Amino acid sequence: MPEEDQAVRYDVIGQVAVLTIDRPRVRNALSAQVLRELCAGLDRAETDNAVRAVVLTGGTRLFASGADLRELRATTPAEYLQSERQAAWARIARFPKPAVAAVAGYALGGGCELAMSCDFIVAADSAVFGQPEINLGILPGAGGTQRWARVCGRFRAAEIVLTARTVDAWTAHGMGMVTEVVPAECVVRAGRALAARLAGFSPVATRLSKAAVRASEEMPVAAALEHERALLGTLLSTEDHFEGIDAFLDKRTPTFGGR
Repeated sequence: MPEEDQAVRYDVIGQVAVLTIDRPRVRNALSAQVLRELCAGLDRAETDNAVRAVVLTGGTRLFASGADLRELRATTPAEYLQSERQAAWARIARFPKPAVAAVAGYALGGGCELAMSCDFIVAADSAVFGQPEINLGILPGAGGTQRWARVCGRFRAAEIVLTARTVDAWTAHGMGMVTEVVPAECVVRAGRALAARLAGFSPVATRLSKAAVRASEEMPVAAALEHERALLGTLLSTEDHFEGIDAFLDKRTPTFGGR
């Protein structure tokens, strides 16, 4: 399949980078090119000190309908396990800055997994989430089985994964998956507003706080608590820590430099 000129747009608004999947003709399917460009955008955002948070979106009508099935159909098991797709999903999961998914319309399969890879999901009232892979004789391969189980428990995750049930924005909100539900025309703006709020905090503190929260998915409680204490010890040596306390005592807005 020939590659499109650009599958993901990258824009910076203030301290927020916005990555927009732009393949409407194929319902924003997550081709290898899309994943490659998403990773390039995240690399760019990570190395740009002026960017303190990112928004991943597909716009106000559609987030992402899932994997590019024609690519997947032509991929052998050996190729899949060693493909750039695997490296791309790992890169997305380890992005260190706060990430907000602004989701409208369908977020299915890999699209749902992409949203759940972020730290927050702002959903349009039109949003629909689900893992339809069982209909294709496969299973979610980019974290869907694990993230659904951690969000809403094993039994509800089994319902989503094994029966291909979809849930709307309000149901996802009630399950603890979605942070906020807004009208579809406002979803990107709402995602940017949340990201801008995150960007106002100390970038060191947000990065390490994200790492501590993510550790809860990967470590036993005792190890995660020890990790949390170690990260706090690191923050107590930063200039941002002193600035935050001084600003609070002086009743002024802190100016965090990221040091």
